[in-house]
Amino acid sequence: MLTGGTPLAPTALAEMVVYSNPNGNILTTNSRSDSLTSAHPLYNMNGYWKQGKDGGNNLLLAYKTLGVVFGGLVTSPLYVYPSMHLKSPTEDDYLGIYSIMFWTLTLIGVVKYASIALKADDQGEGGTFALYSLLCRNFNIGILPSKCMDSNSWVSHSNGHEGAKDHSRLVKFFERSIIARRVLLFIAMLGMCMLIGDGILTPAISVLSAMDGIRAPFPSVSKSLVEALSAAVLILLFLMQKFGTSRVSFLFSPIMGAWTITTPLVGIYSIVHHYPSIFKALSPHYIFQFFCRNGKDGWLLLGGTVLCITDGGKYFSIRTVRRSPLNFYYAMPPYLVNVKMAMNSVDSCDQLEMPLCGQGSEALFADLGHFNRPSIQMAFLFTIYPSLVLTYAGQTAYLIKNPSDHDDGFYKFIPTPIYWPMFIIATLAATVASQSLISATFSIIKQSVVLDYFPRVKVVHTSPSKEGEVYSPEINYILMVLCVLVILIFGGGKDIGNAFGVVVSLVMLITTILLTLVMIMIWRTPPVLVALYFFVFFVMEGVYVSAVFTKFLEGGWIPFAISLILAFIMFGWFYGRQRKMEYELNHKISLDTLELLLSNSTVQRIPGICFFYTNIQDGFTPVLGHYIKNMKSLHKVTMFTTLSHLLVPKVALHERIVVNKLGLKGVYRCVIQYGYADSHNLEGDDLVIQVIDCLRAHIQEESTGGPSLVSPEIEEEEILELEEARQSGVVHIRGQEESTGGPSLVSPEILDLEEARQSGVVHIRGKARFHIGKNCSWFDRIMLPFYEVLHSNCRSAQPALGIPLLQRIEVGMLYEA
Repeated sequence: MLTGGTPLAPTALAEMVVYSNPNGNILTTNSRSDSLTSAHPLYNMNGYWKQGKDGGNNLLLAYKTLGVVFGGLVTSPLYVYPSMHLKSPTEDDYLGIYSIMFWTLTLIGVVKYASIALKADDQGEGGTFALYSLLCRNFNIGILPSKCMDSNSWVSHSNGHEGAKDHSRLVKFFERSIIARRVLLFIAMLGMCMLIGDGILTPAISVLSAMDGIRAPFPSVSKSLVEALSAAVLILLFLMQKFGTSRVSFLFSPIMGAWTITTPLVGIYSIVHHYPSIFKALSPHYIFQFFCRNGKDGWLLLGGTVLCITDGGKYFSIRTVRRSPLNFYYAMPPYLVNVKMAMNSVDSCDQLEMPLCGQGSEALFADLGHFNRPSIQMAFLFTIYPSLVLTYAGQTAYLIKNPSDHDDGFYKFIPTPIYWPMFIIATLAATVASQSLISATFSIIKQSVVLDYFPRVKVVHTSPSKEGEVYSPEINYILMVLCVLVILIFGGGKDIGNAFGVVVSLVMLITTILLTLVMIMIWRTPPVLVALYFFVFFVMEGVYVSAVFTKFLEGGWIPFAISLILAFIMFGWFYGRQRKMEYELNHKISLDTLELLLSNSTVQRIPGICFFYTNIQDGFTPVLGHYIKNMKSLHKVTMFTTLSHLLVPKVALHERIVVNKLGLKGVYRCVIQYGYADSHNLEGDDLVIQVIDCLRAHIQEESTGGPSLVSPEIEEEEILELEEARQSGVVHIRGQEESTGGPSLVSPEILDLEEARQSGVVHIRGKARFHIGKNCSWFDRIMLPFYEVLHSNCRSAQPALGIPLLQRIEVGMLYEA
């Protein structure tokens, strides 16, 4: 237990390094360069990965990305051709389709993501939310007014917009328009929600496409049986989530590596055997001929070809860079940092890294925080990209000679002697891709909860050593039901492919829009280059979006509806939390105000100990003032208690409880600290006993000017002896007689503490709601009641802690909106 001083760094602190040494002690520093650069050779002076300094390390990281970043992208040959609505295709049609896929992979994969988007990182992190974070970091375009942002922050933090004077007209437009800022946030949220919806579609289409290989050697197997087997595999996969993936995760990269190597080899064989001149289709004129020949039907086929670049990354801009098994660096997005730092805590959850898994071309960008730029570029340019080009070339070469086999465009082009080995590899690869999406969905929900973007759900850590391995029962079973329903209702790969195309194209389009804003507002890229980038990619991806939306009623509505619902939930929850934080920061009770309230002659100090739970460590919650003004009382011993979760697996027992005196008689601050793998083992009476013991030790330490002479682990018999001695007015402390040569009196403060304990203990929590007045805007009249509905039906911000019902008190308060 720690007495005095400040608690270990709360989890919401930005720009803070959190360490745990082998002895279990936690150390913190506000400097990045003094720790990251000195402790690890792979970090530069800014705390980011060094780019290209260690070839061996980059090769190792590139190998790991095969099973982590590119699972969905590299398995896309399983379902691209089966997802196309082809009608009597000719040789020229197939050449045109292959040319479209090649240039889509080249322009979007190589040029947009690998060459441009990877440079638009927010403190080393990529993804759609990283772009939004980067914009907010440089300019005042968050949805809260800037006056609330840095209030009472005890960690210095500077945003780029503070020193910026020459803002473009676009920047000024966003800073002045609250509607534009809200739309921008909603777009970023919609992009992330599309990726959550993808967690439903990727397992369904990947497993269904892999299991469909059974029908080729066994034509008697019906399509319904394949769908049932796929649903059974997915159910088993979801039921196993609660056990975690630690024991099998080391197989992910070898499995995906085997898939990445074998499929292009089969493709080369198919090219040589069926159509050696396939690479003439690399000429763009085949694309123009394709559209001139097919017209509208060619445009509609884009809904299937877009899947070659599937599917979006699974991260928003949160990073934990691993230095060693016990050391972590955490960077929080600035648009939440300022408010959260002022609060100095997060409601309920610990911050963790996202699991190292992502999908598709967007994952090139989104997984930047977990791997360095050279490793991602190396893996994509030298393994994934050539593998896909050769695999699609082999598939197309086979289909040119067998044009009617497009409904099973993958397994039909596998040579018979290696059919079953490839079937096994394909099934394992599809399972790995599905597992990556499921795990990433858990983590993105987890981080959304941590950063107040999503209502609180239960999150369980399935590994005591891997902080990124999490599991959410509610989310798991929702995903399982939806995945099975998608397979059983839609069945065929074409309808699921239609839904998949909506996700892929919209995420790419959102990234293009946000990246264009970064180019204009932050990079100050020449207008000609911005216009060239925007025109090429917005038109290209816009055509894809228009094509997939023609299939909206044929499955495309699934992810769109899910994403809109999730985005509305996230926006409503986040807006409500922001408004609540704004109110609490503007109306918090200072120590001087508390002293003034207690000096009122009508306010009584009643016997007993009160644990008053609060999320504010710099000041006191407005509920306190509401309570004192109406109840006209406060307990003689009041502990303002905060539950804090740190970025370490476990907090040492002697560091679990931190207490401080606040300068007023009988008023103390208590912080109870947990690591992400710690259980809340301090419950009920145990919690009270340990906090009081810790406080007693702190009081004695201050009174003697030296280390505590009262053991924190004092036995019940000693407590009884202390009570008997208190009644006589003199208390002797065991151990002090030997050190001082005689007995010593216990301080009156300890006597007051014991007397209050004997009078009883209560636990008080605030329960605030918004009061929607007549002067509220129409926007608040919609969003704040919606937030209250969400808040009433989510999990509590604080664990129950086994507190007896008779000791619990909830103090309600209305916050004026």
